[in-house]
Amino acid sequence: MSRNAAFAPPPNARTYRLRTARGEFAVVDSPVAGGAEPKGVALMLPGFTGSKEDFTLLHEPLAARGYRTVAVDGRGQYETDGPAHDESAYTQRELARDVLAQAAALGPPVHLLGHSLGGQIARAAVLLDPSPFRSLTLVSSGPAQISVSQQQRVKLLREALAVMTMEQVWETMRAMGPPEEAGGPVRGPVDEERLRQRWLGTRPAQLLATGRQLCTEPDRVAELAALPLPFHVVSGERDDTWPVPLLDDMAVRLRARRTVVPGAEHSPNTDRPVPTARALAGFWDGVPGPRTAAASR
Repeated sequence: MSRNAAFAPPPNARTYRLRTARGEFAVVDSPVAGGAEPKGVALMLPGFTGSKEDFTLLHEPLAARGYRTVAVDGRGQYETDGPAHDESAYTQRELARDVLAQAAALGPPVHLLGHSLGGQIARAAVLLDPSPFRSLTLVSSGPAQISVSQQQRVKLLREALAVMTMEQVWETMRAMGPPEEAGGPVRGPVDEERLRQRWLGTRPAQLLATGRQLCTEPDRVAELAALPLPFHVVSGERDDTWPVPLLDDMAVRLRARRTVVPGAEHSPNTDRPVPTARALAGFWDGVPGPRTAAASR
């Protein structure tokens, strides 16, 4: 579940549609600073109600550390097309297969990162086929279903979408108070019109299907831990969607690196982008290169 986003891409980034075997996906693709050869490529998946813009503030600090970053709108999210009313197009398996196609189009292996819902889609992709990935980073994304309080919020949203248009739901949410997402109130300046356009661009079926997934997701940590991949679990100091102790325990079960970003909540990528980028790059710096990793299996 996403908070506010910085919509203007960094100066050197390209926005385009990534062509894959499963269709085209809107991306923001940020190269390494100075045009140098990247240490690696990171594919970044946004959360529920989110978009590729949720990672805007990470691109430049990660480019400075030598990483090319590609943030993507998943099927039916914001600027990527998808059916408006066919929920079967948005099953977790279908979305995971999209991620495998995105990685293939970028040229594997890539570092895979998912925020919130994006983390659960990322792990589903890795469980289908880990070979296109050098590592998996889960940002504020827990082991199973979301907390009871957030399940109630998703239930209200699903009920509203059943009887109202996206525009009507937006107006209702605005009337209820200032912009707020699952992790708490939005921090910093809010581009209300761009947030509205992002909401209206997202397909209702995508929200209905992925909202149900968030409320029913089983615990798949043991399956994930059996894979030959390095893992990183990142969160803020506080999280209402998956409580921090739950994320701590998941990291132990995965034998993962664990980072808690001071001063951040559910979206450290927007709350505290510089220390978050520092933690991500520090983890990726320690991941063996593709040849070394393959030889060690």
